[in-house]
Amino acid sequence: MSWETCWERAAMSFFGFGQSAEIDIILDGAATRRTAEVKTEDGKKERLFLFFDGESLTGKVNITLKRPGYKLEHQGIKIEFLGQIELYYDRGNQHEFTSLVKELARPGELHHNTSYDFDFNQVEKPYEVYTGTNVKLRYFLRVTVVRRLTDSVKEVDLAVHTLSSYPEMNSSIKMEVGIEDSLHIEFEYNKSKYHLKDVIVGKIYFLLVRIKIRHMEIAIIRRETTGSGPNVFNENETIAKYEIMDGSPVRGESIPIRVFLAGYDLTPTMRDINKKFSVRYYLNLVLVDEEERRYFKQQEITLWRKGDRIRKSLQMAPVPVTTPTNGESDQVQAFEKIPTPVNEEPSLENSPTEEPAPNPAPSEEIPRVESSAEGVSTEDA
Repeated sequence: MSWETCWERAAMSFFGFGQSAEIDIILDGAATRRTAEVKTEDGKKERLFLFFDGESLTGKVNITLKRPGYKLEHQGIKIEFLGQIELYYDRGNQHEFTSLVKELARPGELHHNTSYDFDFNQVEKPYEVYTGTNVKLRYFLRVTVVRRLTDSVKEVDLAVHTLSSYPEMNSSIKMEVGIEDSLHIEFEYNKSKYHLKDVIVGKIYFLLVRIKIRHMEIAIIRRETTGSGPNVFNENETIAKYEIMDGSPVRGESIPIRVFLAGYDLTPTMRDINKKFSVRYYLNLVLVDEEERRYFKQQEITLWRKGDRIRKSLQMAPVPVTTPTNGESDQVQAFEKIPTPVNEEPSLENSPTEEPAPNPAPSEEIPRVESSAEGVSTEDA
């Protein structure tokens, strides 16, 4: 061996570059564990091992030396289980809501391939994984081999789902909306809370028709809210859109609605997750007249994830239909007019001279207004 080679090896060893290793994280029961698809930031899907709240994480960490026969000096080896929220407008600042650490080895040397067992017992996982337009929530295991200059790190992402029981109170949604002396309709959805593989069943009933309606459509909209105070960002995404009527209806006509949720990329409703973001869903009913004027009415629905083992016999019977009222039965809500393009769908007053109002988010308590042609402004739930 030449003097130059010996000097290079000594220098590499001194600065910590002489020996590296491959790190593998092997979960117990990986061959039989369920997986779930999780969306990545670039819009693609990847399959990750699926865990639930309170479930333990156990397995092995394998350290494989790349050059057998040479030692690997380290300042300690540890494994962490982390839950993080990252806001895309504030990249670099990860907000940790879960952080568990296990020390696998004290500072020393590795002379051969080594395995370490790890066990995170009954780990709390309060939120579901989520990748949205402005925010990402992830869980992952991270192994770190601490070295002098540069650490060796291995991360493995995990999917986490939050399960819910069947809602005890699940009243239907029934409301009259319209434009004074021009259009009155009654829409009804069978429930206000749906699991992710449920079916939305409803109907639209026309009580008064004095304008020429060209067609009617219904859409499922996901609204992602990030930030707080003056730095709040709202992003609307249309998940699905159906045309439920083509042509002008007549008084007394009834249009059925049936929307299957199982085929869409939905998550449970998330409200104020770690005070960082919310994800809510709305049914958006839109009418378009022959002059291309668009009127819409949004109604929030709650989505939840149903456990596979929950039997149908445990589901509650539907609550009898009740119509929200403030004591005056002859009042109806007014439609809100939508300017083109429909994808943005900001609400406007029915008068075309009015300034556009912010995109409304209806509250769970449905407001009532006097019968008029003015649009209804609603507040976020």
